[in-house]
Amino acid sequence: MKSIIIFIGVVFCLLMPKTSYSQQELRDYLKTAAQNNPGLKAKFRDYLAAVEIVPQVGALPDPVVAFGYYVSAVETRVGPQRFRASAAQPFPWPGLLGAKEDVATEMAKSKLEAFEDAKSKLFYDVKSTYYNLYFLQKGIDITVENMDILNTFKQLALIKLEAGQASAVDELRVEMEIADLENQLAFLQDSKYEMQVRFNNLLNVDGQNPVIIPDVLWEDEPTLQRSELMDSIAVQNHRIKQIEHRILSWDSQKTVADKMGMPKFIVGFSYATVNKRNKADFKGSGNGKDALMLPQVGVTIPLYRKKYRAMVQEATLHMAAAEFEKEDKINQLSTLFERGYKDFRDGNRRVTLYENQLKLAKQALDILLAEYSTDSKDFEEVLRMERKALKYELELDKARADKNAAVAFIYYLMGN
Repeated sequence: MKSIIIFIGVVFCLLMPKTSYSQQELRDYLKTAAQNNPGLKAKFRDYLAAVEIVPQVGALPDPVVAFGYYVSAVETRVGPQRFRASAAQPFPWPGLLGAKEDVATEMAKSKLEAFEDAKSKLFYDVKSTYYNLYFLQKGIDITVENMDILNTFKQLALIKLEAGQASAVDELRVEMEIADLENQLAFLQDSKYEMQVRFNNLLNVDGQNPVIIPDVLWEDEPTLQRSELMDSIAVQNHRIKQIEHRILSWDSQKTVADKMGMPKFIVGFSYATVNKRNKADFKGSGNGKDALMLPQVGVTIPLYRKKYRAMVQEATLHMAAAEFEKEDKINQLSTLFERGYKDFRDGNRRVTLYENQLKLAKQALDILLAEYSTDSKDFEEVLRMERKALKYELELDKARADKNAAVAFIYYLMGN
């Protein structure tokens, strides 16, 4: 009887909960992902490239410089012309270059929002993968712990068998349970390795790097009320902002098309060189004097305005299409939000449920162990309750991981 009491005490120690809370590791992983992820770097380079378009479209057209040589000299009063040079600078209608800059600027801002959306998506992927890793690690820990408990049960069954108080079947039942847990443990370890490689790839680090997991996962909560969350998503979501910048870009494109249909001005000068004549043939002053002619002014008149009206109409239609796209995107985000909020509430309920269920299962297991020690209860009932305790413990950690993943998804929709 003394040996039985000792083994029951060992089981109680194994069933004692262990708690540890830490979010700093996840924050560090998010920082590493933001710095290292190649997909995110590619999005940022796309934005930087778009910014470089702004000075290109805002610059004046290149000046036109021409040089001419007369094969046969052109005779003038002061001498024959041999060379001629000219330079001209086109000037578009006032406001055209600024409108083009506005188009490029809004497109660059759209690229920036694409980068921010990619960063938010990356953070969600890192968080959700981290929570899955937590569940798998906890599954491994709980399975190993339960294998230790079953081995303790096995020793207890052997003690009772030696005392003639139990059947050899009790030991065989424990062996079967341990074999099932060994198979489950192998599957969880393989799954964890695959998830660890996936997590490290998001961070763009060595796939073999160990991941620090808390003993007990903290529980995230949305910072806003349900109605406020959807309002925030409609305003802050980066994909919505992308569409809004595209709308502003097409609005500026209408201005560009309208001003392209206005006249363009050309201002320049020309310069001609004049050779000297034979003094005997030249009577008067200015022999060989170069001719400088200033200024030259020209106007380009767009007579065929149909194409410019079509350009304005094209921009208008693109704006209308983008407005409908924005409305459709808000509807899609509303659906995704409701799904995420449903998952959050479900996870919240499951956490409460399985905390209570686990507590009751452990209490029942304690009672059954005490009764089994006096040979008043069948050992199969002990194993059945131990399986329930294992199930509830796994379900509790799965609920915590699912709840936090749902909150992370909501934050992603909010652009965080």
